[in-house]
Parts: sequence; C-alpha cells; structure tokens
Amino acid sequence: MDKMIDKLKREMEIRNFSKSTIKSYLFAVNKFLQYAKDEELNEDTIKDYLQILIKRQSPSTVSANLSAIEFFFGRVLNNKIKLPHPKRNNPIPEILTQEEIKKLIEVTPNIKHKLIIKLLYGCGLRVSELINIRKEDINFNESLIKINLSKGRKDRFVKIPDSLKNELESYLNLISSNILFESARRGKLTTKTIQLIIKNASKKAQIKKNIHPHTLRHSFATHLLEQGTDLRIIQKLLGHSDIKTTQIYLSVSQQSIKNIKSPLDNILNT
Repeated sequence: MDKMIDKLKREMEIRNFSKSTIKSYLFAVNKFLQYAKDEELNEDTIKDYLQILIKRQSPSTVSANLSAIEFFFGRVLNNKIKLPHPKRNNPIPEILTQEEIKKLIEVTPNIKHKLIIKLLYGCGLRVSELINIRKEDINFNESLIKINLSKGRKDRFVKIPDSLKNELESYLNLISSNILFESARRGKLTTKTIQLIIKNASKKAQIKKNIHPHTLRHSFATHLLEQGTDLRIIQKLLGHSDIKTTQIYLSVSQQSIKNIKSPLDNILNT
C-alpha cells in the first residue's frame, strides 16, 4: 500500500499539483484503501465505499473523494474509472450586511486581527491567499497587492482599498518579518488561527449567522454586485476561471428582490 501511495504522490508532484490538493488526495485515497483492505480494487468496491460516504458527508466532499480515487485508479493502477459524481446541493452562501462587517471591525481591538478582517473583506481574499502575502507583493504606488499562485496556480492582482492604505503602510513599518501576517512562532499564520479570529469577532459582535473567513469573500462579491460592478470584473477580482462560479452571486444578492413592489401593496395602499 505504501508503494502505491508513494507512486500517487509522485504522479501529482510531477504535474505540479498544489500542496493542498496533494494532501487531500493522499488522505482520501488512504481512507479508501483502508476500507478496501483485502477487497478487489474495482468499480464495485468504489461504489460500495461511496454508498457509505454519502450517508456521512456532503455531496461535494464525496465528489472530491471520488476525484482522488479516479486519479489514483487511472495514474497508479492504470485502470481508468469514470463514475457519476453525486448531485450537489446548491445552498446559498451566508452573507453579512455592511453593518455586520462594520461591527466585526469595531469589536476587534487587535491591530493585526482588525487588518486581517479588513483585507479578507476589502479585497475578497481566500485565507490561503492572505497568509501567503509578503511585503514585496504590496505596491502602494499602484494601489495593488499581487496574489501569487492562488487557486488554479494563477497569479492575480487585487486593489488596496483607499481607506486601508495608510493603515496597511503603518502596519508594514511596525513589523520586521517579510511575511505580512507572521505567527508567534515566526511562521505564517495558519488557517485555523484566522478561523478563530473571525469566530471570536462574530461572537463579540453578537452576529448569530454561522460565519467563517470565506463569508467575508462572499460578502465582498455580493456587495460589489449590488453596487453595480460588472460580473466580469468581479470574476477577475475573485480569480475565478469560469464565470459560472461567479454567477452564484446573482442568486445571493437580495437587492433586486428588496426593490420589488408586491401587488398586495398596490391593493392595500390605494
């Protein structure tokens, strides 16, 4: 089993898969092989395994597991498997109002934590992008931050909010590290740490919604759409490869619904 896992890792590394993808694929395939044990590694075994997973995990998680297993079968076992992926649920992501965003910022006294919240929302960043920003990625003359090798192994630029320039520049003068947000152990902040920062801020702000760092990115995109920003521009700012991914915010935005006048109003107000 170890030899197969080593070969799987090599196949992903020579294709320049991201570290997070390699980690998740290795974990998924390890779990599958532990389940299979002495079973024959074939399509029926995969289906039996997926039948168990679908009862415990979300369709998107099961689909991610299946992608890893398909890659393993095709590249390691030389047995191309193509199974239908489970139909995904399409829940509307939780969105914060601008007032709630303001509360998150106001209840956070820590300078670093406050800046993290402002950048996640103000630039629409993923956590993985935020923790990898370095001083040389920030260009105050152009008001841009370079996001290196974000999701899909692509670079992109995001605009520094005008209201954040002075604060960000002052913060850079305070830190000695080249990493924008360094941990106490002299390394990058972890995703878990940032999740805790957002969780604590939401608790202090008494926001009842179930929010996490990515909620700020969703809110950024939705608020841009509601203020009239073109969907293609939002796609570019978020770093989406496919416009269909960005189109989810058309269903998230409630502005057009709020502006509708019910025919009941016409009856009762006349």
